[in-house]
Amino acid sequence: MKQMIRTTKRKPYEKKRIAVLRMELDYELATLYEAMELKDEELKGKSIKKLQKIREELLKMKAM
Repeated sequence: MKQMIRTTKRKPYEKKRIAVLRMELDYELATLYEAMELKDEELKGKSIKKLQKIREELLKMKAM
């Protein structure tokens, strides 16, 4: 319930940013999966760092 109230009170640019972050999250998860399949440790590490940054930003926005 609190999340619904918080979501409706968001400014339009915040809603757009959350949507973009979620798309970035999906893309990075796909990239991480591919890196794991290829056993590419360098790409895997980069992807994990990007995922952590996305997570931190989403948490700051309290969107998760």
